[in-house]
Amino acid sequence: MGSPELPEAKPATPLPLRGVRVVDVGNFLAGPYAASILGEFGAEVLKIEHPIAGDPMRRFGTPSPRADATLKWLSEGRNRKSVTIDLRQPEGVQLFLKLLAKSDVLIENFRPGTLEEWGLRWEDIRAANPKLVMLRVSGYGQTGPYRRRSGFAHIAQAFGGLNYLAGFPGETPVLPGTVPLGDYIASLFGAIGVLIALRHSEATGHGQVIDVGIYESVFRVLEEIAAVYGANGKIREREGSGSFVACPHGHFRTRDDKWIAIACTTDKMFERLAVAMDQPHLSSSSLYGDQRKRLAARDQVNQLVIDWVAARPREEVLRRCLEEEVPVGKVNSIADIFEDEQFAARGNLVRVTEDATGEVVVPGVVPTLSATPGRITNLGPTLGDATDQVLRDLLGLADAELKRLHTRKII
Repeated sequence: MGSPELPEAKPATPLPLRGVRVVDVGNFLAGPYAASILGEFGAEVLKIEHPIAGDPMRRFGTPSPRADATLKWLSEGRNRKSVTIDLRQPEGVQLFLKLLAKSDVLIENFRPGTLEEWGLRWEDIRAANPKLVMLRVSGYGQTGPYRRRSGFAHIAQAFGGLNYLAGFPGETPVLPGTVPLGDYIASLFGAIGVLIALRHSEATGHGQVIDVGIYESVFRVLEEIAAVYGANGKIREREGSGSFVACPHGHFRTRDDKWIAIACTTDKMFERLAVAMDQPHLSSSSLYGDQRKRLAARDQVNQLVIDWVAARPREEVLRRCLEEEVPVGKVNSIADIFEDEQFAARGNLVRVTEDATGEVVVPGVVPTLSATPGRITNLGPTLGDATDQVLRDLLGLADAELKRLHTRKII
């Protein structure tokens, strides 16, 4: 199967977060993905891992050519240096605090209370570096009766209300996309919080804690459901691929057994679709020209579109809809994405080649900045690849001291 040429990483340019040092002590994605974003725009990210096991994400997902890492780790662990420190040992805690004294941001996602159990209270961290910004991501946040419960994206998406909306009417709620959306969403809110807190720290000399619950990050993006329930007690239910506020609005199978998405949220859009279907009379006032009439006759309207789409190959449906400016798009598999010219033109797929892995294709950097575009500097590092270099250069540890710490398995 052929594929378009994927763009190489942008040439090195000064990036806006150059000079910001981030210490990422989390595992998996919720929180650490915020560090990935900061790293893509110039921050130095030090990934603190246990000397023996490291981040469990190294072993989670599809195996890669590197024995110590999955493809998930190579992609999501990118733009980092790995530094191994055992935070369960007092000497490791002291090393960690010395690193924080020379850093700007700390990101952690342990169950609330874990850092405190290791002797790393916020008071201790702030004493080491009053300007430090600390991002804490957990399933339920640092406060409240559920704060000590384990936090996973799937559970947070269910608890936050997203999974209840996913699926078809009357059927089992599903996990949207079977991907950890909650982890990514929480990390995005976390990255925003870090940037805001850094601005405050630079202005005042005082750091602060950013507290993000995964469930509340999910809940925040659920549109108007809270306002509607608060106003009239209406519970939004599962709508499948459709929408209770618009019709036709969903996914439709084409003659060549592919899928296409159509979204007609206004009367004008439906009028354009009717023209594309060579049935302009459908948008008359006596039939379905008014959104309220279409919603009242949702099944009949959807069936008209289902039949029209099913009689044609996907490319023809696309062409006709695009000619009439109907909101339309392919329902892409990853194979479709690799072949698509828009993904190629926007640099959404980036090939990174390293000696130990060969070529690995990873998602590109988002957002796109015109003057200082972010970049991918390296794939997920090997465990402890920068331990000696960072502790020697940043903390001034001598080789003999490094050897002693290695022997005692503190690093």
